[in-house]
Amino acid sequence: MKRLEQTLLIVTFFAFCWLSMQAVHELGHVLGAWMTGAVVTEVVLHPLTISRTDVAKNSWPTVVVWAGPMVGVLLPLVAMLLAKLFRAPGIYLFRLFAGFCLIANGAYIAFGPGDGAADTGVMIQHGSPRWAMVLFGLVTIPLGLYLWHGQGKHFGLGEAKGKVDRRAVVVSVVLLVVLVAVELVLHHGLRASS
Repeated sequence: MKRLEQTLLIVTFFAFCWLSMQAVHELGHVLGAWMTGAVVTEVVLHPLTISRTDVAKNSWPTVVVWAGPMVGVLLPLVAMLLAKLFRAPGIYLFRLFAGFCLIANGAYIAFGPGDGAADTGVMIQHGSPRWAMVLFGLVTIPLGLYLWHGQGKHFGLGEAKGKVDRRAVVVSVVLLVVLVAVELVLHHGLRASS
């Protein structure tokens, strides 16, 4: 039973982190667009696709494209700090999510393709130097790894020998199910209204 709970926690929480990281990243693009007067034409969030935000009338493409990874790392860090400040239970879940967002956004910006419609291609196309993108990754990836350091015990690794908090398993499963359901409903609803 311990290993089943451990596996459920790890699989569902990392899946939740992946989908949530994409949502927070796209929220950054949306906020960047709204702040600069650009028009958001579509936001794609679906459990089986890579997320995307399409923008029209974009006079500030550099701001809009950088807003994705910036909000994508800052918002989870703020959530983690607030959870710590208010002594929320399961702080390690907030910490793992913040670390995940730092690593994922950092790796994407530092090592992403330099051409095409990916954020990194848009950044380069509009004058962002590759060294700035690599620097972003050099700051965020180690910070994310730092946040992950020592958290394995909460996920049943090492000396924990598979033992995890059942409440965390339930929370993780519920978070993932709700997020997938919301993405499916929103995706279907947006497609139906088009």
